[in-house]
Amino acid sequence: MAECNIHIAVIEPSHILFEGLSNILLKGNPHGRILRFDSLEELKDYRHRDNVEVIIINPAIIMGDPNVLSSSKKLFQKAQWVGLISSLVGDTFLRLFDAIIQITDTPESINNTIAKVTEEDCICSDPAADELSNREKEVLIELVNGLSNKEIADKLHISKHTVISHRKNISQKAGIKSLAGLTIYAITQNIISIEDIQAGS
Repeated sequence: MAECNIHIAVIEPSHILFEGLSNILLKGNPHGRILRFDSLEELKDYRHRDNVEVIIINPAIIMGDPNVLSSSKKLFQKAQWVGLISSLVGDTFLRLFDAIIQITDTPESINNTIAKVTEEDCICSDPAADELSNREKEVLIELVNGLSNKEIADKLHISKHTVISHRKNISQKAGIKSLAGLTIYAITQNIISIEDIQAGS
């Protein structure tokens, strides 16, 4: 699955099924956000409907009623609907979903299915969307070399507040918060070389 900050709503009352599925989804996409709802009614009350890109629902929850699903789709027009099949469901009803995952599917298969339904809308499919600006790269280099926020601000002639803002943007774009993780990120993205880090320390 592409590493994308997508919001996935899971409507599944079973704690075991939800935990298993959310672990699989987060392993496939650590930048994703999993939202749990016990019922369709609870999802309908969710205030940030436009943020939900994927809705995974067990059809048994709506008792196989196509009308319930159709009316719900109108409220979440931007979302892709994925059926989580744990029991026998009629083919006619299954056709109402954008995709289907079975509880017997492998983690790889589940993540591939989610990737397919989100790839067109995912801003992360655009490589430039998460690219660091030149200033962010400069801040990252100094961070990796062990400078504090104040030292970076003084060296780059910017305010400490601006440095903190750049750090937040870097962490969001990279999806990494720890300094060790950002160091590896900087090396793998060719922002800094290992030799430069050793020379700077």
